[in-house]
Amino acid sequence: MTSAQRLRIVPSQFAVEHLPNSTFPEDDEWIALVRAPEGLTVIREAPAWVEGELWKGFYSASPSSPNSTGQLAAVVGPLAEAAIPVFVASTYHADLVLVPSHRLEEASDALRDAGHRIAD
Repeated sequence: MTSAQRLRIVPSQFAVEHLPNSTFPEDDEWIALVRAPEGLTVIREAPAWVEGELWKGFYSASPSSPNSTGQLAAVVGPLAEAAIPVFVASTYHADLVLVPSHRLEEASDALRDAGHRIAD
């Protein structure tokens, strides 16, 4: 594993949507978009009225280079070992690692046990 990382919990809750027949969302209220042959995946800050799975995010508290290796694996590995599902959106400086909201505490514990520091 690479050295332990300092992660912060993003205060927002997120919704992840799949829009099978879209190439772009109808609004600009999104955080990340991924277009693929099967449609568009949209990550957005969850509005109060949203139904379905809500996600919380971990994000690096200190940026890294896109050439850094093992940064994402060091975070998702312990979550996989704890059988916690993830959804990831990568940025130039870090990865936004989403976990189901109801498993945030369990995910935080797994990451701490792996040596990461979580800034609340």
